[in-house]
Amino acid sequence: MPSRIAVIAIDAVRPELVAEFWCEVLGWRVVADDGEVVSIGPADSTWPTIDIAAVPEGKVVKNRLHLDLRADGATTQQELQRLLALGARRTEVGQAPDSSWVVLADPEGNEFCLLSRSVQEVIDETPRPEDSSR
Repeated sequence: MPSRIAVIAIDAVRPELVAEFWCEVLGWRVVADDGEVVSIGPADSTWPTIDIAAVPEGKVVKNRLHLDLRADGATTQQELQRLLALGARRTEVGQAPDSSWVVLADPEGNEFCLLSRSVQEVIDETPRPEDSSR
């Protein structure tokens, strides 16, 4: 049996701030907070969760791992505006000028991407089993 992702870990100087940002972005909630690590997850308690752990140092280099998001229930442009209003900021990590995604950073500089197509656009383009029988 293969492994499953249980937790995605993010280091932060201010875990509460980063947790609040990601809860708003994903529509999640805080599921645990021990003062050192704030855990957030979906309302239905499915995996994975994100643990935001307190560390003394600030971010100094580009992330080696990041999240890619798709707009869900809104256009990509609407979602970009929402993310910026929540405190995300555009960032440059060496992406091509004509990239189909937007690179953003959370309040502590952790990069993530907003992909060009929404969830609905991807679903609409996904072949359905009944389509393959013809």
